[in-house]
Amino acid sequence: MGTDHSAVWVIAEQIDCHIQSVSLQLIGRARKLADQLQSSVEAILLGDKIEEQARQLIAAGADRVYLGNAPELEVYQPELYTEIVVKLAGEHQPEIILIGSTDMGRELAPLVAARLKTGLTAHCIDFVLDKELILEQRIPAYGGLLSIVCPEKRPQMATAAKGVFPAPEPDDSRTGETIMIDIPTHLPGRVKTVEVIREEPEGVPLETATTIVAGGAGAGDNEGWNDISELAATLNAALGSTRPAVDEGWTELETMIGQSGKMVSPEVYIGVGLSGEQQHMVGIVGARVMIAINNDAKSPIFEQVDYGVVDDCREFIQELIKKIRAYQEKQLTC
Repeated sequence: MGTDHSAVWVIAEQIDCHIQSVSLQLIGRARKLADQLQSSVEAILLGDKIEEQARQLIAAGADRVYLGNAPELEVYQPELYTEIVVKLAGEHQPEIILIGSTDMGRELAPLVAARLKTGLTAHCIDFVLDKELILEQRIPAYGGLLSIVCPEKRPQMATAAKGVFPAPEPDDSRTGETIMIDIPTHLPGRVKTVEVIREEPEGVPLETATTIVAGGAGAGDNEGWNDISELAATLNAALGSTRPAVDEGWTELETMIGQSGKMVSPEVYIGVGLSGEQQHMVGIVGARVMIAINNDAKSPIFEQVDYGVVDDCREFIQELIKKIRAYQEKQLTC
Protein backbone atom coordinates (compact mmCIF):
# COMPACT_ATOMS: atom_id res chain seq x y z
CA MET A 1 0.00 0.00 0.00
CA GLY A 2 1.70 3.20 -1.14
CA THR A 3 1.41 6.76 0.11
CA ASP A 4 -2.05 8.26 -0.44
CA HIS A 5 -1.80 12.03 -0.91
CA SER A 6 -5.59 12.38 -0.60
CA ALA A 7 -5.78 10.46 2.68
CA VAL A 8 -7.86 11.55 5.64
CA TRP A 9 -5.80 11.45 8.81
CA VAL A 10 -6.85 11.23 12.45
CA ILE A 11 -4.38 11.99 15.21
CA ALA A 12 -5.53 9.42 17.73
CA GLU A 13 -5.16 9.92 21.46
CA GLN A 14 -4.55 7.33 24.15
CA ILE A 15 -4.42 7.73 27.90
CA ASP A 16 -2.98 4.89 29.95
CA CYS A 17 -3.10 2.70 26.82
CA HIS A 18 -6.82 3.35 26.29
CA ILE A 19 -7.89 4.89 22.97
CA GLN A 20 -10.04 7.92 23.68
CA SER A 21 -13.59 7.63 22.37
CA VAL A 22 -13.35 10.88 20.39
CA SER A 23 -10.54 9.32 18.32
CA LEU A 24 -12.73 6.35 17.39
CA GLN A 25 -15.60 8.71 16.57
CA LEU A 26 -13.33 10.71 14.26
CA ILE A 27 -12.11 7.51 12.59
CA GLY A 28 -15.75 6.75 11.78
CA ARG A 29 -16.31 10.20 10.29
CA ALA A 30 -13.00 10.07 8.43
CA ARG A 31 -14.09 6.77 6.89
CA LYS A 32 -17.12 8.45 5.30
CA LEU A 33 -15.04 11.36 4.00
CA ALA A 34 -12.37 9.04 2.62
CA ASP A 35 -14.96 6.91 0.83
CA GLN A 36 -16.23 10.05 -0.92
CA LEU A 37 -12.67 11.01 -1.83
CA GLN A 38 -11.92 7.43 -2.88
CA SER A 39 -8.93 7.55 -0.57
CA SER A 40 -7.78 5.97 2.67
CA VAL A 41 -8.13 6.63 6.39
CA GLU A 42 -4.83 6.84 8.24
CA ALA A 43 -4.16 7.39 11.92
CA ILE A 44 -1.19 8.45 14.00
CA LEU A 45 -0.96 6.76 17.39
CA LEU A 46 1.78 7.63 19.87
CA GLY A 47 2.43 5.97 23.23
CA ASP A 48 4.17 3.06 24.91
CA LYS A 49 3.12 -0.60 24.73
CA ILE A 50 0.19 0.20 22.46
CA GLU A 51 0.52 -2.32 19.64
CA GLU A 52 -2.92 -3.77 20.37
CA GLN A 53 -4.50 -0.31 20.32
CA ALA A 54 -3.38 0.13 16.71
CA ARG A 55 -5.49 -2.90 15.87
CA GLN A 56 -8.47 -1.17 17.52
CA LEU A 57 -8.14 1.78 15.15
CA ILE A 58 -8.10 -0.53 12.14
CA ALA A 59 -11.24 -2.28 13.39
CA ALA A 60 -12.89 1.16 13.65
CA GLY A 61 -12.13 1.99 10.02
CA ALA A 62 -8.47 2.97 9.61
CA ASP A 63 -6.55 1.53 6.65
CA ARG A 64 -3.12 2.42 7.98
CA VAL A 65 -1.76 3.32 11.42
CA TYR A 66 1.54 5.13 11.90
CA LEU A 67 2.62 3.79 15.28
CA GLY A 68 5.11 5.47 17.57
CA ASN A 69 5.76 3.00 20.37
CA ALA A 70 8.38 4.09 22.90
CA PRO A 71 8.67 4.88 26.64
CA GLU A 72 9.25 8.59 25.92
CA LEU A 73 5.82 8.72 24.22
CA GLU A 74 3.89 7.20 27.12
CA VAL A 75 2.41 10.59 28.03
CA TYR A 76 1.78 13.56 25.77
CA GLN A 77 4.90 15.63 25.10
CA PRO A 78 4.02 18.80 23.10
CA GLU A 79 7.30 19.29 21.24
CA LEU A 80 7.96 15.63 20.55
CA TYR A 81 4.41 14.89 19.37
CA THR A 82 4.45 18.01 17.16
CA GLU A 83 7.75 17.05 15.59
CA ILE A 84 6.53 13.54 14.77
CA VAL A 85 3.23 14.67 13.25
CA VAL A 86 4.83 17.46 11.20
CA LYS A 87 7.50 15.12 9.84
CA LEU A 88 4.94 12.48 8.85
CA ALA A 89 2.63 15.04 7.27
CA GLY A 90 5.51 16.46 5.26
CA GLU A 91 6.43 13.01 3.97
CA HIS A 92 2.94 11.74 3.16
CA GLN A 93 0.98 14.96 2.48
CA PRO A 94 -2.51 14.05 3.70
CA GLU A 95 -5.53 15.94 2.39
CA ILE A 96 -7.23 16.29 5.79
CA ILE A 97 -6.12 15.99 9.43
CA LEU A 98 -8.74 15.64 12.19
CA ILE A 99 -7.98 15.87 15.91
CA GLY A 100 -10.16 15.48 18.98
CA SER A 101 -10.89 18.69 20.86
CA THR A 102 -9.34 17.38 24.07
CA ASP A 103 -6.75 18.99 26.32
CA MET A 104 -4.08 17.41 24.12
CA GLY A 105 -5.81 18.19 20.84
CA ARG A 106 -6.44 21.83 21.67
CA GLU A 107 -2.70 22.30 22.17
CA LEU A 108 -1.33 19.96 19.52
CA ALA A 109 -3.57 21.02 16.63
CA PRO A 110 -2.46 24.69 16.48
CA LEU A 111 1.17 23.71 16.99
CA VAL A 112 1.00 21.37 14.00
CA ALA A 113 -1.04 23.79 11.85
CA ALA A 114 1.44 26.60 12.47
CA ARG A 115 4.39 24.40 11.50
CA LEU A 116 2.59 23.20 8.35
CA LYS A 117 1.50 26.77 7.52
CA THR A 118 -2.11 25.76 7.03
CA GLY A 119 -5.49 26.70 8.47
CA LEU A 120 -7.28 25.18 11.45
CA THR A 121 -10.93 25.26 12.46
CA ALA A 122 -11.73 24.42 16.09
CA HIS A 123 -14.83 22.94 17.74
CA CYS A 124 -16.50 21.74 14.55
CA ILE A 125 -19.85 19.96 14.77
CA ASP A 126 -19.87 18.57 11.23
CA PHE A 127 -17.60 17.82 8.28
CA VAL A 128 -18.91 17.57 4.71
CA LEU A 129 -17.32 17.72 1.28
CA ASP A 130 -18.56 20.34 -1.18
CA LYS A 131 -18.96 19.77 -4.91
CA GLU A 132 -15.24 20.50 -5.38
CA LEU A 133 -14.46 17.92 -2.67
CA ILE A 134 -13.16 20.63 -0.36
CA LEU A 135 -13.85 20.05 3.32
CA GLU A 136 -16.57 22.24 4.80
CA GLN A 137 -15.76 22.60 8.49
CA ARG A 138 -19.02 23.58 10.15
CA ILE A 139 -19.35 25.50 13.41
CA PRO A 140 -22.35 27.17 15.10
CA ALA A 141 -22.44 30.92 14.40
CA TYR A 142 -24.94 33.77 14.02
CA GLY A 143 -27.84 31.56 15.03
CA GLY A 144 -27.04 28.94 12.39
CA LEU A 145 -24.11 27.02 10.95
CA LEU A 146 -21.04 28.60 9.38
CA SER A 147 -18.98 26.59 6.89
CA ILE A 148 -15.26 27.34 6.90
CA VAL A 149 -13.10 26.12 4.03
CA CYS A 150 -9.38 26.06 3.32
CA PRO A 151 -9.32 25.98 -0.50
CA GLU A 152 -5.58 26.41 -1.09
CA LYS A 153 -3.46 25.24 1.84
CA ARG A 154 -3.04 21.58 2.68
CA PRO A 155 -3.69 19.69 4.82
CA GLN A 156 -7.13 20.91 5.81
CA MET A 157 -7.17 20.72 9.61
CA ALA A 158 -10.00 20.72 12.15
CA THR A 159 -10.90 19.63 15.66
CA ALA A 160 -14.16 18.20 16.98
CA ALA A 161 -15.25 17.31 20.49
CA LYS A 162 -16.24 13.98 21.92
CA GLY A 163 -19.84 13.08 21.16
CA VAL A 164 -20.19 15.11 17.96
CA PHE A 165 -20.07 11.97 15.80
CA PRO A 166 -21.25 8.45 16.60
CA ALA A 167 -18.67 5.79 17.29
CA PRO A 168 -18.39 3.22 14.48
CA GLU A 169 -19.17 -0.41 15.12
CA PRO A 170 -15.81 -2.21 15.34
CA ASP A 171 -15.16 -4.78 12.63
CA ASP A 172 -12.48 -7.16 13.84
CA SER A 173 -12.32 -8.76 10.40
CA ARG A 174 -10.93 -5.57 8.81
CA THR A 175 -7.34 -5.67 7.70
CA GLY A 176 -4.94 -2.77 7.66
CA GLU A 177 -1.30 -1.81 7.82
CA THR A 178 0.68 -0.77 10.89
CA ILE A 179 3.86 1.17 10.18
CA MET A 180 6.40 1.69 12.96
CA ILE A 181 7.83 5.20 12.89
CA ASP A 182 11.19 6.57 14.00
CA ILE A 183 11.24 8.69 17.14
CA PRO A 184 13.33 11.92 17.00
CA THR A 185 16.18 11.86 19.49
CA HIS A 186 17.39 15.47 19.34
CA LEU A 187 14.85 18.11 20.36
CA PRO A 188 15.20 21.46 22.18
CA GLY A 189 13.19 20.08 25.09
CA ARG A 190 11.83 23.45 26.15
CA VAL A 191 8.56 21.87 27.32
CA LYS A 192 8.37 18.45 28.92
CA THR A 193 5.60 16.63 30.74
CA VAL A 194 7.11 15.51 34.03
CA GLU A 195 4.06 14.09 35.79
CA VAL A 196 0.37 13.74 35.04
CA ILE A 197 -1.97 14.21 38.00
CA ARG A 198 -5.52 13.24 37.16
CA GLU A 199 -8.29 14.80 39.21
CA GLU A 200 -11.28 12.64 39.92
CA PRO A 201 -14.41 14.62 38.96
CA GLU A 202 -16.97 15.24 41.67
CA GLY A 203 -20.40 13.80 41.12
CA VAL A 204 -21.55 12.04 37.97
CA PRO A 205 -19.30 12.61 34.88
CA LEU A 206 -21.09 14.57 32.16
CA GLU A 207 -19.81 12.40 29.33
CA THR A 208 -21.37 9.19 30.66
CA ALA A 209 -24.40 10.56 32.52
CA THR A 210 -27.86 9.25 31.66
CA THR A 211 -29.48 12.31 33.26
CA ILE A 212 -28.13 15.86 33.15
CA VAL A 213 -29.40 18.99 34.89
CA ALA A 214 -27.91 22.11 33.30
CA GLY A 215 -28.26 25.67 34.52
CA GLY A 216 -27.85 29.03 32.86
CA ALA A 217 -27.96 32.74 33.61
CA GLY A 218 -31.54 32.34 34.85
CA ALA A 219 -30.16 30.91 38.08
CA GLY A 220 -29.69 34.53 39.06
CA ASP A 221 -27.06 34.14 41.76
CA ASN A 222 -25.10 31.63 43.82
CA GLU A 223 -28.16 30.71 45.85
CA GLY A 224 -30.13 29.98 42.69
CA TRP A 225 -27.24 27.91 41.34
CA ASN A 226 -27.12 25.92 44.56
CA ASP A 227 -30.77 24.99 43.98
CA ILE A 228 -29.88 23.67 40.51
CA SER A 229 -26.96 21.70 41.96
CA GLU A 230 -29.25 20.27 44.63
CA LEU A 231 -31.74 19.16 41.96
CA ALA A 232 -28.94 17.38 40.09
CA ALA A 233 -27.79 15.64 43.27
CA THR A 234 -31.35 14.62 44.16
CA LEU A 235 -31.77 13.00 40.74
CA ASN A 236 -28.27 11.48 40.86
CA ALA A 237 -27.68 13.46 37.68
CA ALA A 238 -24.61 15.19 36.30
CA LEU A 239 -24.45 18.96 36.65
CA GLY A 240 -23.97 20.96 33.45
CA SER A 241 -23.90 24.64 32.62
CA THR A 242 -23.84 27.33 29.96
CA ARG A 243 -21.00 29.84 29.58
CA PRO A 244 -22.78 32.65 31.51
CA ALA A 245 -22.96 30.43 34.60
CA VAL A 246 -19.22 29.77 34.33
CA ASP A 247 -18.44 33.43 33.71
CA GLU A 248 -20.42 34.40 36.82
CA GLY A 249 -18.25 32.06 38.86
CA TRP A 250 -21.11 29.84 40.00
CA THR A 251 -19.53 26.68 38.58
CA GLU A 252 -16.35 25.34 37.02
CA LEU A 253 -15.43 25.33 33.33
CA GLU A 254 -15.55 21.51 33.36
CA THR A 255 -19.35 21.66 33.63
CA MET A 256 -19.84 23.72 30.46
CA ILE A 257 -21.81 22.05 27.67
CA GLY A 258 -21.75 23.27 24.08
CA GLN A 259 -19.56 24.29 21.20
CA SER A 260 -16.55 25.21 23.34
CA GLY A 261 -17.46 22.82 26.15
CA LYS A 262 -18.56 19.19 26.26
CA MET A 263 -20.82 17.24 23.93
CA VAL A 264 -23.26 14.99 25.78
CA SER A 265 -25.85 12.35 24.93
CA PRO A 266 -27.99 11.74 28.02
CA GLU A 267 -31.28 9.90 28.15
CA VAL A 268 -32.82 12.94 29.90
CA TYR A 269 -31.65 16.56 29.78
CA ILE A 270 -33.19 19.21 32.05
CA GLY A 271 -32.30 22.81 31.23
CA VAL A 272 -32.98 25.35 33.97
CA GLY A 273 -32.98 29.09 33.39
CA LEU A 274 -31.28 29.04 30.02
CA SER A 275 -32.45 30.60 26.79
CA GLY A 276 -31.41 27.97 24.25
CA GLU A 277 -28.47 29.66 22.55
CA GLN A 278 -27.16 27.47 19.76
CA GLN A 279 -23.64 27.46 21.19
CA HIS A 280 -25.08 25.46 24.09
CA MET A 281 -27.74 23.46 22.27
CA VAL A 282 -25.29 21.89 19.82
CA GLY A 283 -23.79 20.13 22.82
CA ILE A 284 -26.97 18.21 23.61
CA VAL A 285 -28.06 17.08 20.14
CA GLY A 286 -27.71 13.48 21.28
CA ALA A 287 -30.18 13.81 24.18
CA ARG A 288 -33.25 11.58 23.89
CA VAL A 289 -35.66 13.64 26.02
CA MET A 290 -35.18 17.36 26.66
CA ILE A 291 -37.02 19.38 29.31
CA ALA A 292 -36.79 23.14 29.87
CA ILE A 293 -37.75 25.25 32.89
CA ASN A 294 -37.91 28.98 32.24
CA ASN A 295 -40.09 31.88 33.39
CA ASP A 296 -40.22 33.38 29.88
CA ALA A 297 -42.82 31.63 27.73
CA LYS A 298 -41.26 33.17 24.62
CA SER A 299 -37.79 31.82 25.29
CA PRO A 300 -36.30 30.08 22.21
CA ILE A 301 -35.48 27.05 24.37
CA PHE A 302 -39.13 25.96 24.25
CA GLU A 303 -38.93 25.51 20.48
CA GLN A 304 -36.14 22.96 20.86
CA VAL A 305 -37.27 20.71 23.72
CA ASP A 306 -39.81 17.94 24.19
CA TYR A 307 -41.37 19.32 27.38
CA GLY A 308 -41.43 22.83 28.82
CA VAL A 309 -42.33 24.36 32.18
CA VAL A 310 -43.07 28.09 32.34
CA ASP A 311 -42.52 29.12 35.95
CA ASP A 312 -40.12 30.85 38.29
CA CYS A 313 -37.09 28.56 38.19
CA ARG A 314 -36.15 28.87 41.85
CA GLU A 315 -39.64 28.31 43.22
CA PHE A 316 -40.34 25.44 40.84
CA ILE A 317 -37.05 23.65 41.56
CA GLN A 318 -37.46 23.89 45.32
CA GLU A 319 -40.94 22.39 45.07
CA LEU A 320 -39.74 19.74 42.61
CA ILE A 321 -36.95 18.67 44.97
CA LYS A 322 -39.48 18.23 47.78
CA LYS A 323 -41.71 16.09 45.54
CA ILE A 324 -38.80 13.94 44.35
CA ARG A 325 -37.52 13.34 47.88
CA ALA A 326 -41.00 12.46 49.12
CA TYR A 327 -41.33 9.95 46.31
CA GLN A 328 -37.88 8.50 47.03
CA GLU A 329 -38.69 8.08 50.72
CA LYS A 330 -41.97 6.40 49.84
CA GLN A 331 -40.14 3.95 47.58
CA LEU A 332 -37.72 3.07 50.38
CA THR A 333 -40.56 2.23 52.77
CA CYS A 334 -42.41 0.02 50.30
